Amino acid sequence: MAQGINVRFAGALQHFIQQRVGESGIYSSSSEYIRDLVRRDYEREEHRKMLWLRDELKDGAIADESHFLPLEVGALLKKAKSNRKLRAS
Repeated sequence: MAQGINVRFAGALQHFIQQRVGESGIYSSSSEYIRDLVRRDYEREEHRKMLWLRDELKDGAIADESHFLPLEVGALLKKAKSNRKLRAS
């Protein structure tokens, strides 16, 4: 069950919100307006994270294949299992 958060606005912020709600605005309630603001902020943050990740991976994505080392998955798994057994004992 979702928990509610109560927020109070006064003065200029309250007036600003009221202009966007009801007959004069595009939102039916102040809660709807605040939820929309939070969703948009969330989406902006997710977009920022994706841009950061893309930037971090860019060098690898454009690198020449000669810079990569071959990877033997079977050998890597065998080594990981061996290391796990050594740590367990």
